[in-house]
Amino acid sequence: MARTSRRAALLTLPAAFLLALMPTAASAYPNPGRVTGSTVVHDPTMIRTSGGRYLVYGTGGGISYRTSTDRIAFSAGGDAFAAKPGWWSSYGATEAWAPDISYRGGKYLLYYAVSTFGSNKSAIGLATSATGLPGSWTDQGTVYTSATSSDYNAIDPNLFVNDDGKWWLSFGSWWTGLKMIQLDPGTGKQLAGNTTRYSIASRPTGTKAVEAPFVVKRGGYYYLFASYDTCCAGTSSTYKVKVGRASSVTGPYYDKNGVALTNNGGTPVLESHGSVIGPGGQSIMADSDGDLIVYHYYDGNDNGTPKLGINLLNWSSGWPVAY
Repeated sequence: MARTSRRAALLTLPAAFLLALMPTAASAYPNPGRVTGSTVVHDPTMIRTSGGRYLVYGTGGGISYRTSTDRIAFSAGGDAFAAKPGWWSSYGATEAWAPDISYRGGKYLLYYAVSTFGSNKSAIGLATSATGLPGSWTDQGTVYTSATSSDYNAIDPNLFVNDDGKWWLSFGSWWTGLKMIQLDPGTGKQLAGNTTRYSIASRPTGTKAVEAPFVVKRGGYYYLFASYDTCCAGTSSTYKVKVGRASSVTGPYYDKNGVALTNNGGTPVLESHGSVIGPGGQSIMADSDGDLIVYHYYDGNDNGTPKLGINLLNWSSGWPVAY
């Protein structure tokens, strides 16, 4: 990223000074940090290996791949899957969407979704790898599914591991909103002893457009990030990132004004500004200089091409603020 050293230095400044720098309106949202090279990406998820290499996977093909050694210059490589798993075709899918990468128990985990646009006949899959590199992934099959008769959509997965060692998977898109299930750490799939499907965010009135959940725990609270409104329409996209927080991982989550996320709530984190249109498809990553929000946006200066966006987050107010 450009200005990485300056941004890292900001983390050492007094909170009052930092707050003076924070955006107070949509027009004041920060531009993405500078990234170069192969930066066309959708729904990015990023991890840093023990050797310091950044791995980015995103929507498309057999799960598209980018990599960097400095978080500025990114290059493309082969897809996660050299050969796409045959079961994807049962969901009409020719590509995978919205991956989520993590490292647990000495191996990399990659949750992902297969579906077709506008349909909730969908499935969440899981792959594992010793290295996290393209071509090294072993598919473990389906984790959770939805059908056209379902009131939810099994896409946009995100793994969260709690302090108590329990595993949780959030997911969802439109319909009745975002859901969460408990996973078995031994398999990475639903825990047989708890088959509850929790509702964590929804929009019961007006548009149903909420998707792409991502959960982190900071300062005693659980924070649920999500993408709201319309994705995937280039410069006409209205995507934006909002957040709520809870004292329990399964909710209820509330925004800064006390409105439940299950009742149209959500505090803005990133919205369209200038040529940065429709930011969303976000993931959160803890790096050496702070927490990152990693997302795509549509570049108004490049015919709405989806680009990689990276910003740091400041938590001094008790709420994440991008800078």
